Amino acid sequence: MKITKDLYQGSLALLTDFYQLTMAYAYWKSGKTEQEAVFNLFFRKNPFQGGFTIAAGLDYVIDYCRNFKYDQNDLDYLRNMKGKSGEPMFEDAFINYLGDMKFSCDIDAVEEGTVVFPNTPLIRVKGPLVQCQLLETPLLNILNFQTLIATKAARITLAAGGEDVLEFGLRRAQGIDGALAASRAAYIGGCSSTSNVMAGKLFGIPVSGTHAHSWIMSFDTELEAFEAYAEAMPDNCVFLVDTYDTYTGLLNAIKVGKKLQERGKQMVGVRIDSGDLAYYSNMAREMLDSAGFHEAKVVASNDLDEYLVFSLKVQEASINVWGIGTKLVTAYDQPALGAVYKLAAIKDQQGNWEPKLKVSQQTIKINIPGFQNVRRYYRKGVASADMIFLEDQQNEEKGPLIIDPIDPTKRKKIDIGLESELLLKPIFRHGEKVYARPEIHEIKNRTKANLERFDKAHKRLVNPHIYPVGLEESLFNLKTNLVLKAKNQ
Repeated sequence: MKITKDLYQGSLALLTDFYQLTMAYAYWKSGKTEQEAVFNLFFRKNPFQGGFTIAAGLDYVIDYCRNFKYDQNDLDYLRNMKGKSGEPMFEDAFINYLGDMKFSCDIDAVEEGTVVFPNTPLIRVKGPLVQCQLLETPLLNILNFQTLIATKAARITLAAGGEDVLEFGLRRAQGIDGALAASRAAYIGGCSSTSNVMAGKLFGIPVSGTHAHSWIMSFDTELEAFEAYAEAMPDNCVFLVDTYDTYTGLLNAIKVGKKLQERGKQMVGVRIDSGDLAYYSNMAREMLDSAGFHEAKVVASNDLDEYLVFSLKVQEASINVWGIGTKLVTAYDQPALGAVYKLAAIKDQQGNWEPKLKVSQQTIKINIPGFQNVRRYYRKGVASADMIFLEDQQNEEKGPLIIDPIDPTKRKKIDIGLESELLLKPIFRHGEKVYARPEIHEIKNRTKANLERFDKAHKRLVNPHIYPVGLEESLFNLKTNLVLKAKNQ
């Protein structure tokens, strides 16, 4: 099956904040458009008070960058913009510059489905200053949301303990694009299917679903509704049993399930969407087993999230499949990831990289300067630490010391000879894609494999153990010196 790529094929160059364009114009006026720069996109805290984050959204970024251009309608719109004086906001020569501009940046990024942590770059963009600047808003828009949803999905699937999690939040999602992006990210995070048929078509995600309460209510009796559905869809019968009374609904589902058996078909299961899910799921399991339907699934829904799923597991609820909607696709308990995009270095007139630093009264808001990469270390196959380092200063001959960027008293010595990998992978070189885009099923498998390489203490829902991420010693010293220099100006 051919899966659609380049979801956004038209111009989306104006999907940006206005200040990106005013800065671009000022760069142009200052003769700085082609000055080479490096920006890093990163976040400062794991979402949901958790211990990890799942990177997602890179495929959308690739689409965006491959189609990054200002078409004639964009240029005409900008040309007609007026300042407060009534004069054109931008000179025609600048508009023409935008029209002729060709995307030429280098982009390195962590692959989708990778477990990531605060302060480490998810994406590093290197190229002409104006192009790097213009990418800020769209990259943040894409990665903030999909990373958030993939992380939420991973937390829910971990709580479910390997049982299927169905994403069906389309009707509650924030608009059409929010729904599509959420379905994609939820699958990457670990969901087994989606109710969103368009997401199934566009991304190759398995789709699932049977019927709603309205189907039952459109018939005179619940039994008649079940029989009619079984006649129409004999291979897709998960009967929703709580429209009127769950016990009676289970009895009716069993009756129709036996009729399906007589036709050589099997009832897939029952769904419970209200009430005491632990109590009714155990009732359902007992009744189904007594009737010989040992393979029939018990599906539960009703505003579930990872905490309720975990609680129901502790209560030994007989639930095989979890339907999650609103709390997943809206990231109900944290509406934004809060990733930022900061200038890290710029080339001077002699061609040397000059590290750049934003100073703040809040330590957490001081960015990490320089041309960075991230190396992950493993001990006996288990992730043990991430090191942020300057690419031209890493020394593998001795075990590095890493220092927490927020609390310098937290330090960790990395042993020599540990297995390791670089997390930032080449995606674009000089504007040309060099990365082989994996299918979404491969990305989902990467999420699962990545999580399996982390100790369970980092994956706890509440009060997780903090995974060590630090600056290599020379980078820490560079940052400290730049902060002191800035504060003494």
